[in-house]
Amino acid sequence: MSKHHEVLIVGGGTGGLTVAARLRNEPNPPAVTIIEPSEKHYYQPLWTLVGGGVFPRETTERDQKDFIPAGAQWIKDKVESFDPEHNALTLAGGDTLTYDYLVVAPGIQVNWGAIKGLTDALGKDGVCSNYSYDTVESTWKFMRAFKGGKALFTFPPTPIKCGGAPQKIMWLMEHHLQREGRRAGAEISFWTPGARIFGVDKYARSLERLVEERDIKTHFGQVLTEIRGASKEAVFRAAVGDAETVVKYDFIHVTPHMGAPDFVKNSPLGNADGWVDVDKGTTQHVRYENVFACGDASSLPTAKTGAAIRKQAPVLVDNLLAHKAGKPLTAHYDGYTSCPLVTGYGRLILAEFDYDGNPVESFPFDQGQERYSMYTLKAYGLPAMYWHGMLRGRV
Repeated sequence: MSKHHEVLIVGGGTGGLTVAARLRNEPNPPAVTIIEPSEKHYYQPLWTLVGGGVFPRETTERDQKDFIPAGAQWIKDKVESFDPEHNALTLAGGDTLTYDYLVVAPGIQVNWGAIKGLTDALGKDGVCSNYSYDTVESTWKFMRAFKGGKALFTFPPTPIKCGGAPQKIMWLMEHHLQREGRRAGAEISFWTPGARIFGVDKYARSLERLVEERDIKTHFGQVLTEIRGASKEAVFRAAVGDAETVVKYDFIHVTPHMGAPDFVKNSPLGNADGWVDVDKGTTQHVRYENVFACGDASSLPTAKTGAAIRKQAPVLVDNLLAHKAGKPLTAHYDGYTSCPLVTGYGRLILAEFDYDGNPVESFPFDQGQERYSMYTLKAYGLPAMYWHGMLRGRV
């Protein structure tokens, strides 16, 4: 294995592969090396619909090797530590590699253990989560088995991948019960540390109307701290103050805490919160000019979605190549992100917005309204765009 690399990319997820493909598609492509330990690649945005019983989980899985761009090298290992002062990093296997340019895109770390009792309870007695390939099938299992009572859906006090996902499965559950004629016997509630159901006003207003129409109980300023599996109780703490609320559940979908990967957080590349500290317009590191980052592990202050990466990656590639050529960094990322808010089977609100929370919509109609066409885009169009477009560096 070579010890020095022209462009070294940490992470073979959405960000890493998209950047790698775009670099290799250049007329005079740089040598690219990807560090990624996983042999499987997942299209995670579809896990909501897997949890809702629409697709089998296998439709979201592909072999990693099939998406390594032609001409790129793949190192199947994990990063242990970074030494940007010496343009170097160390792998878990012990090797030290050096680079001319470093792209950091390892994704977000899911911290299941941050909620007491969750790890032991997950997948048992109505406790489920769509946030991993191993657990997503239990959501549909418990949705079908639910005969009535209290169904809780939670949002954690940390940034997460796809900020709309914790409520998407709630809307599917509500619609499922309606279709089964069992809605009257269910109390559905959404628990979040936030002050509102969504952060962008236009789409929040639409969702608040649906909350009223579909009789969803909302509990704002609440943080799930513990799952008591034996007694089927969820413990919540007030986001401000220490007031505690214990709630019985018959079904609970838990969104776990998430954060920057430990090897990023504990490195010179991280900011005070652990994210790779980059300029929000150029994606270049604020202290190390030959380091760039995109995706969930970056400090870019926007929602952590694949749609955001689709706009970040071209900016990163253009600016990395400009720097390499000794030119100014002129490409600019405006914070665009998208959240396809599934609000039922065949229903979707397509939220698209920038850093300032301004709607930046792609279609010539009001995307704040539920539409079947946007649901089909989510279920069929976007996965095809992902596998055949983004990961190939084409869109």
